[in-house]
Amino acid sequence: MSSRWIPLESNPDVLNSWSNKAGLVPLVQFDDVFGLDEALLTMVPQPVKAVVLLFPISPESEARRKQEDEEILSKGQPTLDPTVFWIKQTISNACGTMGLIHAIANSDATLKPESPLSKFIDQCTDKTPEERAKLLETTPLFADIHAQAASSGQSAVPTNLDTDLHFTCFVAAPSAGTGPGMRVVELDGRRNGPIDRGECTDLLADAAKVIQEVYMGNSQSMQFNVMALGPAAKD
Repeated sequence: MSSRWIPLESNPDVLNSWSNKAGLVPLVQFDDVFGLDEALLTMVPQPVKAVVLLFPISPESEARRKQEDEEILSKGQPTLDPTVFWIKQTISNACGTMGLIHAIANSDATLKPESPLSKFIDQCTDKTPEERAKLLETTPLFADIHAQAASSGQSAVPTNLDTDLHFTCFVAAPSAGTGPGMRVVELDGRRNGPIDRGECTDLLADAAKVIQEVYMGNSQSMQFNVMALGPAAKD
């Protein structure tokens, strides 16, 4: 990867700080998902527009990732809506910003005109995921926002920037295959492209099921954190 940023801390204050600076109109915000059982999911403000997961990288998870990527390459997957906005990650530790861009750009959340994120999405029109990655490397729009958000967390900025934690994102997208319907799509810049995770009837509940089955069910780690993009609390 071409350069390295400070890792983002996984808490709503940091993600909302980034989002507001990037241009998200604060009618929606990120909130903690305190658990993945049905009772705790009902506490999350609805409707959920995107789900962001922080998970630990391990040799076992890397092996599963490579196996799944190879299976998708050889066997294919359901055709995904071509309008899904995805970027290949080429900046080390930028997965937090990548997750936020993926979450917001693939929702119907309103962006302020001429804001950094609005400009970036416009500039990415008709570009490949790799060209978008190059644009993210070279544009000044997000490096400062990422650094400010990373420095606003509750923990001290680490001197060692190596991390074994990674952000990924889940959104709902229309099916591009035969028949109507929505699909749960995982967007992770380290993968080869967007990943179809199955039928979507309730994004939060369906993403929670994927997180439990694909990530938490194969790990003994407690270093997971889930946040949802949804309506902001009214004053």
